[in-house]
Amino acid sequence: MIRVYLADAMSHERSALRLMLLDMNMEIAGEADNWSTALAETPICHADILIVDWELLLDSSNIRLDEMRKACPKALIILLIGRLEVRQQAALSAGADMFISKSETPERVAEHLRAATAIIRN
Repeated sequence: MIRVYLADAMSHERSALRLMLLDMNMEIAGEADNWSTALAETPICHADILIVDWELLLDSSNIRLDEMRKACPKALIILLIGRLEVRQQAALSAGADMFISKSETPERVAEHLRAATAIIRN
């Protein structure tokens, strides 16, 4: 079973993602509403996928994902982005493996998550 860690300050967004992931038979390895908690918990939760809100990175002093990548080198990092046109390249430059726009439909988000699962399983 794929294990996913969710890091998003907005509880309703985490809740919606949690339900979607559970419907997709994925396990929730943990959740955080801030960057420092996510950074502390991800190494011990052994998640396959880390879903991180871009805004959490902007709220921290370091917008790169280097620390997260070092802590979880095998995990696929997906950034959630509010304004796709402005932040897509920045997300990938920050070290993300993938990004998902928050304006995507639930069906499209599920497609992205299935693609991430396929990458992990290969």
